[in-house]
Amino acid sequence: FRNAMLIVIAGFPAAFVHIFFTGSLLIEVIFSLDGLGLLGYESVINRDYPVVLGTLYFYALINLVMTLVRDIVYVMVDPRIDFESRTA
Repeated sequence: FRNAMLIVIAGFPAAFVHIFFTGSLLIEVIFSLDGLGLLGYESVINRDYPVVLGTLYFYALINLVMTLVRDIVYVMVDPRIDFESRTA
């Protein structure tokens, strides 16, 4: 179980950010809501670079947080993994 779970945990942050962006964009278009997904899409189409960079920054921040959560869950699932005792 531990070996199989590590593969699932490794792909989780990228899948979460992908689903978060795509899902928010679809929901905002379907229900005519204003949100970050539609704002990011329209700013790319209209070449509004500060807004594009702001949305990319936000999604990169979410990705960093999810990567931190992934590393913590790695250690919880398999205690043999230790990020502190690496040697070069």
